[in-house]
Amino acid sequence: MTPNKPYLLRAFYEWIVDNDLTPHLVVDATVPGTLVPQEHVRDGQIVLNISPSACGKLQLGNLDVTFDARFGGVARRLEVPLQAVLAIYARENGAGTIFSQEEGMDDLPPEPTPPPQPAKGRPQLKVVK
Repeated sequence: MTPNKPYLLRAFYEWIVDNDLTPHLVVDATVPGTLVPQEHVRDGQIVLNISPSACGKLQLGNLDVTFDARFGGVARRLEVPLQAVLAIYARENGAGTIFSQEEGMDDLPPEPTPPPQPAKGRPQLKVVK
């Protein structure tokens, strides 16, 4: 089965916003592929406000979370692989969830295996009975 984390993330986001609260993501900034403002990272983590008023072009995809946000007046594009999302919660009351590591979420698509290299030298034939 496919991982349930992206579905749960979208559901919690919608639930928090529907209740007029402010959704925040807790992100592990050390996960490869995570593009966040490093000057705001503390102890390898960053908390991001992903409310509709704080960010633009929010995409809660099956592989990552992407959006535009401003930090100190500077517009930035953020990219957070789902493996890096640790939690989503409402700032006002802490309602939300902490994600456990799902089996298969760390797996990247397998690298294609290169074709076998031909043996050097003269070909050898064997009789198979």
